[in-house]
Amino acid sequence: MEKWDGNEGTSAFHVPEWMIQFADQKQEFNKRPTKIGRRSLSRSISQSSTDSYSSAASYTDSSDDETSPRDKQQKNSKGSSDFCVKNIKQAEFGRREIEIAEQEMPALMALRKRAQGEKPLAGAKIVGCTHITAQTAVLMETLGALGAQCRWAACNIYSTLNEVAAALAESGFPVFAWKGESEDDFWWCIDRCVNVEGWQPNMILDDGGDLTHWIYKKYPNMFKKIKGIVEESVTGVHRLYQLSKAGKLCVPAMNVNDSVTKQKFDNLYCCRESILDGLKRTTDMMFGGKQVVVCGYGEVGKGCCAALKAMGSIVYVTEIDPICALQACMDGFRLVKLNEVIRQVDIVITCTGNKNVVSREHLDRMKNSCIVCNMGHSNTEIDVASLRTPELTWERVRSQVDHVIWPDGKRIVLLAEGRLLNLSCSTVPTFVLSITATTQALALIELYNAPEGRYKQDVYLLPKKMDEYVASLHLPTFDAHLTELTDEQAKYLGLNKNGPFKPNYYRY
Repeated sequence: MEKWDGNEGTSAFHVPEWMIQFADQKQEFNKRPTKIGRRSLSRSISQSSTDSYSSAASYTDSSDDETSPRDKQQKNSKGSSDFCVKNIKQAEFGRREIEIAEQEMPALMALRKRAQGEKPLAGAKIVGCTHITAQTAVLMETLGALGAQCRWAACNIYSTLNEVAAALAESGFPVFAWKGESEDDFWWCIDRCVNVEGWQPNMILDDGGDLTHWIYKKYPNMFKKIKGIVEESVTGVHRLYQLSKAGKLCVPAMNVNDSVTKQKFDNLYCCRESILDGLKRTTDMMFGGKQVVVCGYGEVGKGCCAALKAMGSIVYVTEIDPICALQACMDGFRLVKLNEVIRQVDIVITCTGNKNVVSREHLDRMKNSCIVCNMGHSNTEIDVASLRTPELTWERVRSQVDHVIWPDGKRIVLLAEGRLLNLSCSTVPTFVLSITATTQALALIELYNAPEGRYKQDVYLLPKKMDEYVASLHLPTFDAHLTELTDEQAKYLGLNKNGPFKPNYYRY
């Protein structure tokens, strides 16, 4: 047995022979698997591909069968079958999830209590396409309490919590969504929400623009009765501005994504926490010392970079905008082109809202076991379609985690098939979603009740006063006490004592 030898009061360790041999051989761990060992590392392409494309159920579905919800005949306790969820029997469990979320969504609960008597959404028929989570359920039930009728589909095929969808269906909400939908299922669910005999929407709440796109494509005449659109994602807002520029936007639209209470809280603080949660749950990796490249330094990118830097990762940033690029540099991140670091990084994260940010060429050059994921709304940022080729083997490792294996044995770890990581693979902080959901609710109330002529066929930001109101509803949670202006101070600044406190051009 090796031992410590004393030498003039100083301890020295005699290096064992096995340590020397290990040092000589340590480079073997970084080599790619060889062709010889490939069969032991992966199954046949036909089987692994099937596994990869199959849907991943939520953790409560272990006892459920694989029958498509579209093929099931289900009714809730009231006898209604106007819904399509994975398993209506999960409703009780989903109700508990919703009750937990309510505790962290003080503004929505306050709004529900304050406006319930007035019913500001009485007569509103809202069709929604968002992530169906416990937090969304609190929003939907708040809209219902304010007088609205709602029909809902999911904006992401992996983010639906099946038990929550079941609880909503049991409560009488027509919900058409389940975790692991196919592309065909996705559009079928949206169509079931929209194409209903005897019911036509007059408001749209969208996340990503797919619902709006579907109505424009299939049912354009519906816009004659629709009062407005509320959109909360970068992708969906971009589509709305394109429609507006082309003169094809038929109704007023509210851009919630660029509201201060969405962009500076949901986009930043939510992603700062949920990026780590999503990566941990899917890969169990340690972040300290890992090299990470984050594509995009908007609010989402800023949140991701801050979290990973705090965990000890070496973070690189790619950016097209010189202002965001300068912010990244002054925050201590090295600005690079993706080609410069693609061979060395351990994790690649996209959050740009663009398409093909990570191309097949990038994927071919990545190191073995590189993790690739997306934090943007759409699945266009990573060129996943280029990986659906016969020479590459797909191996499903766990829910939402695929190994894509090259002929030489190299593999990358692809999360959620390039879709939104945090809502597909983990959860997001409820409190910050309360801020976004309250903003959405107020935007719906504003558009629905606005007198004719206030809003034209264009895209608008939520009035600053409403942003401040949403923020104020959340301050009591922290026992926070706002300072009030004196009359003299308000006059000096040229402000109303009750706000708004900043001009529209102010950058928070």
